[in-house]
Amino acid sequence: MSTETSDLQSRCTFPPAGTTVDCAVSGGPDSLALLVLASESGCRVTAWHVDHGLRPGSAAEADDVAQAAARWGAAFEARTAHCEPGPNLEARARTARYEVLPHGVLTGHTADDQAETVLLNLIRGAGLDGLAGIGPARRPLLALRRYETQALCNAVGLKPVQDPSNLDPAHRRNRMRHELLPLLCDIAERDVVPIIARSAGLIAGIRDLLDELAAGIDPTDAKAVAKIPEPMAQLALRRWIQHETGAEHPPEAATIERVMAVVRNEARSTEIGGGWRVARSSQRLGLSK
Repeated sequence: MSTETSDLQSRCTFPPAGTTVDCAVSGGPDSLALLVLASESGCRVTAWHVDHGLRPGSAAEADDVAQAAARWGAAFEARTAHCEPGPNLEARARTARYEVLPHGVLTGHTADDQAETVLLNLIRGAGLDGLAGIGPARRPLLALRRYETQALCNAVGLKPVQDPSNLDPAHRRNRMRHELLPLLCDIAERDVVPIIARSAGLIAGIRDLLDELAAGIDPTDAKAVAKIPEPMAQLALRRWIQHETGAEHPPEAATIERVMAVVRNEARSTEIGGGWRVARSSQRLGLSK
């Protein structure tokens, strides 16, 4: 292990040396650091690059990733997943990317990504899951900072790709990154990223405990759900709806509040998004398209 990576390595959560892992490597500093640290940890790494074809010359970035992979003894795979510019581009690109990446692929999310995600989820009206932020599974760099991944690339002589879309204020995450978080740090007179990340970890622990307590609840029994503490009732409903609808994310807090009104018989039914509806009949809750 090199001196450039030893300190960072101790804060990462890679599997044991010799484990075969896939790493999503766009060519940015976070993903290049992921490639370097995974390789230096002794894992058998395959770097996966996905080109969305969103800007001129993006296809050539795969060559840079391939060279970095070869330098650290990693295998390399390139895929294309074209996306057209337009609304919800980030979400559409993410979906297209994961469709061509292998299951369980590791990503280079950092503590800065965690803080941005929590704030985005907060203004979206998310519940416990959203405030718990990004889970540690498949994200071994979650304790590192973005400035550290850039510094690592500089130290080992890697030149990361600079994606101009990361500066575009049309994307809400970029405004969180470049406007809101610096403002919060200024107001707090301290770096708020580790504070937000630590809070997310605490909330995740509470969420996991409530998950265990709520596991025996039948969320379709409106009468029983109405009698239990509301935080547990909401969690049971959130899990049930996400599982039955196959949604990527659990319902927002406002959606669960409307479902709770159905549970309390204050409403007969409610729309929950995605074309789904929750309705009450004979003390039972049901989901329908």
